[in-house]
Amino acid sequence: MIKVEGVKKRFDDLEVLHGVSLEVKRGEIVSLVGASGAGKTTLLQIIGTLMKADEGRVTIDGISPEGLDDKALSAFRNRKIGFVFQFHHLLEEFSAKENVMMPMLIAGVKQGEAAKRADELLALVAMSHRAEHKPSALSGGEQQRVAIARALANNPAVVLADEPTGNLDSATRDEIQRLFFTLRERTGQTFIIVTHDEKLASMSDRKIVMSDGLIL
Repeated sequence: MIKVEGVKKRFDDLEVLHGVSLEVKRGEIVSLVGASGAGKTTLLQIIGTLMKADEGRVTIDGISPEGLDDKALSAFRNRKIGFVFQFHHLLEEFSAKENVMMPMLIAGVKQGEAAKRADELLALVAMSHRAEHKPSALSGGEQQRVAIARALANNPAVVLADEPTGNLDSATRDEIQRLFFTLRERTGQTFIIVTHDEKLASMSDRKIVMSDGLIL
């Protein structure tokens, strides 16, 4: 599903990634771990097409996005990649359901179809009863469940999660961790997760350790 070949990234005089290569299979849950500054988030952002590599190549679901213009790249990202961040980044003026619908509406899905899909996804993450609530009325764990449903909206090739449990209490963190594996069982979804949470990392199919811009 994901192939990264010889990716390098430099910020001014600091080389953050020194030729990283890895492959992730369809339906796999892979965790990226390592100390702060190891290059985990930079690698995740390059895989997610939010940042361009200086050298190397990324292929997602058989497609290399390097040559796409901005409009085509945005469309590719919307269709193929779901994102979950430490802070949920939900749109405060919209309900949970509307937040989940948003990526589908951007992709041109009809409103009725998007609403039906949003209902299905909210049920999948056990949030149907909170569908009409705005983010300010939801707990941190509930907001993250909505963010995960939103990440799945367009049935992406991969979901990229950056410290998805880092801002949650221990009980809620355990719930979100279990949810990733439940979703994989039900949907076959591929996940790459940057985390400092050793429990989540150890649950993954593979734990990839990074240090100083390299995979150990």
